[in-house]
Amino acid sequence: MFPVLESLKTYNKATFIADAIAGITVGVVLIPQAIAYALLMGTPPIYGLYACLIPLILYAFFGTSRQLSIGPVAVTAILVMSGVSQLAEPFSQKFINLVIFSGLLIGILQLIFSFLRMGFLVNLISQPVISGFISAAAIIIIISQLGESLGMQIPNFDYPHQSIGFVIHHISSINPITVGLCLGSILVMLLLKKWKRSFPGALFVLVITTVITIVFDLKNKGLSVIEDVPKGLPSFSIPEMNYESMIALIPTVLTVTFIGYVGSIGIAKSIEMKNRDHIVKPNQELLALGIAKIIGAFFQAIPSSGSYSRSAINDEAGGKTTISSIITVMMVVISLLFLTSFFYYIPKAVLAAIILVSVFGLINFREAKHLLKLRRREFIVMIITFFGTLIFGVEKGIFIGVILSYIFLQYYSSRPHIAELVNIPGTHYYRNINRFPEAKQSDKYLIIRFDDQLYFANTSYFKETILGYIKKRNPLPEFLILDSSNIHDIDSTGLHILEDVHRYLEESGVQLLISGTIGPVRDFMKRSGFTDTLGAQHNFLNIEDAVIYTESKAIQKKSLEVAVQHNKKRSFLD
Repeated sequence: MFPVLESLKTYNKATFIADAIAGITVGVVLIPQAIAYALLMGTPPIYGLYACLIPLILYAFFGTSRQLSIGPVAVTAILVMSGVSQLAEPFSQKFINLVIFSGLLIGILQLIFSFLRMGFLVNLISQPVISGFISAAAIIIIISQLGESLGMQIPNFDYPHQSIGFVIHHISSINPITVGLCLGSILVMLLLKKWKRSFPGALFVLVITTVITIVFDLKNKGLSVIEDVPKGLPSFSIPEMNYESMIALIPTVLTVTFIGYVGSIGIAKSIEMKNRDHIVKPNQELLALGIAKIIGAFFQAIPSSGSYSRSAINDEAGGKTTISSIITVMMVVISLLFLTSFFYYIPKAVLAAIILVSVFGLINFREAKHLLKLRRREFIVMIITFFGTLIFGVEKGIFIGVILSYIFLQYYSSRPHIAELVNIPGTHYYRNINRFPEAKQSDKYLIIRFDDQLYFANTSYFKETILGYIKKRNPLPEFLILDSSNIHDIDSTGLHILEDVHRYLEESGVQLLISGTIGPVRDFMKRSGFTDTLGAQHNFLNIEDAVIYTESKAIQKKSLEVAVQHNKKRSFLD
């Protein structure tokens, strides 16, 4: 229940110092990002900081990843913004209430999944779908920041291309000071990141530009600032809940639940593989993330997820346990108590620059290039998800990608790989004849390997292919050896087709032999009575045993023929 207790068993002063340094480092990165992502989500900056308090503390106690840093992130922000903005005006009180309520619902759903041991749901969304969606979401985020980056008011359009068209037609409205400050901030942050990754470039730029804004009175020269940020810690508050809002939020809740969990567990697993000093447990992660969101919602926290950049910084800065997250919380508490007056003059253009620098790396050209070379169908899934998200929106884009993935999965599963096997000369190995053309076929038997489960979707293909192999042989082989070592499951439809194939072969004078059947499939065939129908003597542990059986039968047949001829000869002489 509390993985942190395992870490504390060997906790010492050196570990605390490492956690403290990492926590402070993450804190100085998290504070400006939390403010920026709160604005991206359509809520006032203070709610981004609220999301860095209770959720981080709860994850520190319940989470299994020692370096995962949770909090507001760009992808979650744009998902929530996209869904909730259809129900209320961003930055309005109703919008804020719906965002917090959605966080509560996401947490409840994750908690339910945890209790039902449904951590495997992470596998329902393929990597190409995630890559395509995140790349498109990054572009949507970039476009959403055009208004703050250029210093112009852009209406809330339904589609990204409408925002681009508006900017092109109103190019004369651009504020030069805003553009200069945004581009300068981006350049400085990129240079600082190249110089030293762990250096808090976002905080450095934020402080410098805020001072410049105050000194040169840029607010009165058209530069937009975030203005009033409430001082103090969040109070306990029950989110506004009603049935109609819950139903309307279901698409957003489902999307954020899956994408947020997939992202968080992916980050946690990558760090686990790198450090190998702890084990990430998917169901416990669902519990930790769910509790963090549920309790956080009662303290006005917006939805949060795992951040790859901050988690990487936490790891590189030497974070050893989740105590580093509690140190980060202390940094946020200090900011809320003593620094909110300084936040007044933070330029929105700089917050936009922080978001832009964060999401540039989410556009995954390398993955697209890799999939194009490796597997075309996954490249197609990624590209269609990418354009589907851009054209139809984030939720529909993910849905399109998932449906397309399962269409491809069903298509290729309905036409699995089937190979004719032959003996490699001088060995006991049997391999695909197409890969070993020098091997010779046997006139007595035909060996076929089926490389998938045998179920309703591929039974027709199975039967057609098997009978096709038989019909191509002239004369017909005496035996068909079905290598079932790769048939990991079989359903009732598959069993009926297997019985049909057996009957057809019997009528054609061909004996069916089955080899390599795994235990669960063998048990199923036994319960169904098919094993008895086929004959227990026609089931073998491996191909070699089946081949030996065919050879012994051939010897018996030859001996019988010789005996018959001998008897005929004796009868004639008598």
